[in-house]
Amino acid sequence: MSIDFPLRTLLLAALAAASLAVAAQPRTNAAAAAPFVGQGPGYHDPRSPFKPLEDKEGVLSWSLLSGVTTKIEKKKVVPTFPAAVQALHQQKVRVQGFMMPLEPGDKQKHFLLSSVPTTCNFCVPAGPEGLIEVRSTVAVRYTLEPVVMEGLLAVLKDDPYGLFYRVVEAQPVN
Repeated sequence: MSIDFPLRTLLLAALAAASLAVAAQPRTNAAAAAPFVGQGPGYHDPRSPFKPLEDKEGVLSWSLLSGVTTKIEKKKVVPTFPAAVQALHQQKVRVQGFMMPLEPGDKQKHFLLSSVPTTCNFCVPAGPEGLIEVRSTVAVRYTLEPVVMEGLLAVLKDDPYGLFYRVVEAQPVN
């Protein structure tokens, strides 16, 4: 069986669909005027063989990133970021997470970092507030263990794939 779409397109389409599915859920009249609060950095299954991420000094916290709220405007999910997150736009940061490859091969220059480990090859483990797109300057060997990357953070307000965060010029940190 051949795959017609690249893995990146499938993953990003699944992320966009998940974002829209959450946004399309019915709300009560009282909640209709309120913005959607992010669902958090993702769900870590207690049965997972992987330990949840622990906050590290000098590494951007997933709890900060997941503080984004969203609202629907013209059938689009529009994020509103806390001031502390907006202040990080175009700043050098360190982020940690579990790799989700977007290209074939055991070394990746373009991948997603997730706040929780994936439990399914075709499942997105978190909403857009629990994922970071990474563009690395060097190929990083895929691992099931968390990785720490350093690079320039872009806080995305209107990404065509529905992503909220991207780190470019990234390099692995030991």
